[in-house]
Amino acid sequence: MNMTDPIRRVSVVSTGQVQIRPDHVTSTWRPTAVWLLASRTWTGPRPINAYVIEHRDGLVLFDTGQDRASVTDPGYFPGGLTGMLYDRLARFDIGAQQTLTAGLGGLGYAASDVKTAVISHLHQDHIGGLAELSGADIMVSQAEWDTLSSPLPELRGLMRRHIDLPGLRWRRVTPEPIQDSGLAPFRSGHDLFGDGSLVVLPTPGHTPGSVSLLVRRPGLPPLLMVGDVTYDAQVLEAGHVPGVGNRRHLRQATAMVNQMRQLYPGLAVLPAHDPGAADRLAQATGQAPTLASA
Repeated sequence: MNMTDPIRRVSVVSTGQVQIRPDHVTSTWRPTAVWLLASRTWTGPRPINAYVIEHRDGLVLFDTGQDRASVTDPGYFPGGLTGMLYDRLARFDIGAQQTLTAGLGGLGYAASDVKTAVISHLHQDHIGGLAELSGADIMVSQAEWDTLSSPLPELRGLMRRHIDLPGLRWRRVTPEPIQDSGLAPFRSGHDLFGDGSLVVLPTPGHTPGSVSLLVRRPGLPPLLMVGDVTYDAQVLEAGHVPGVGNRRHLRQATAMVNQMRQLYPGLAVLPAHDPGAADRLAQATGQAPTLASA
């Protein structure tokens, strides 16, 4: 890894808030279909985060947040039974200025400045800013992209009409073996710029092709942006998995992240919907908290 720091700053942008079911955060004995239909309670508001990395080779996003149209356009979500399930899964609060473009503006950037957006997975609260990124390379794992062609994608949270947009430059990648002891226990990944500072790691479970992003800077604790591998870093640290996804694969991904935490005690785990993520990022980087929402 290059010991000259290629990263100027790492920030988090909020694109609104979401409330989900308690069984969504931490898996219980109840199957997903049971708690989804039977639950009567919601969590408190949780952020919908996208992370912004100012790299010397270009501005990088990890995820793009939620589209405000999801709360203003009655036709955004599917109708019928599928739409009812979406309504039961999550409810959103997204202000007029909580767009990706507004959040980037709060950091002094425009959406056109983004060079690369790494998408952890293709659920709507991670791809909401895609329409604002026509000038960027959009990176997704090949395994995740392939799920769009599986049966009944909308029942699995995949709305292709909001994903496969005209004019986007998709880069579909497959993790390859990497000889880098600093990635242990991971043995494969995708080095975004070839300098070891930003490495995409496979963490399937929430979806078949979910990925995380490891950010390494000399003299600072590493950061691991994990999407929805967990909704709370403390829940992950305790070895618990969320209630949506393949639980066996989630347990494997959780175990690998926790092994990495043990190898690198300062590692900051940054989920997309963890209320403590902004403070954890600030502590790891020595910056003032930068939860940017206009």
